[in-house]
Amino acid sequence: MSGKGKGGKGLNGGPNGDLFIKFKINNHTQFKRAGNNLYANVDLDLYTSILGGEMNINTFKGKVKLKIKPETQNQSKIKLKGKGFPIYKKEGSFGDLIITFNIKTPTNLSDKEIEIIRELKKLR
Repeated sequence: MSGKGKGGKGLNGGPNGDLFIKFKINNHTQFKRAGNNLYANVDLDLYTSILGGEMNINTFKGKVKLKIKPETQNQSKIKLKGKGFPIYKKEGSFGDLIITFNIKTPTNLSDKEIEIIRELKKLR
């Protein structure tokens, strides 16, 4: 952004210089913005991804409860209409929030858990 003639006084009575302003906005949120839409990655535990369930998701305007479908796959996406960025000059209008699920597999399994997973594998 610049302001012609809004800078400091010129030397020897010359005209004012130009004023330049540079904005740098740091995004410290979990959201990435593209136009009016927001994008977020959400970790989902293996069991909820298989069985389905509910979880609370952060949005631009607070938390919402989201139903997770059974057999949700890694990197699958869902769109939350109207939960994105405010649309310029359209009061009360918002873009969408696109959620990408990252399925997290459990670690440090007990012997019993490993045994159960082996049994499940045999059933497949």
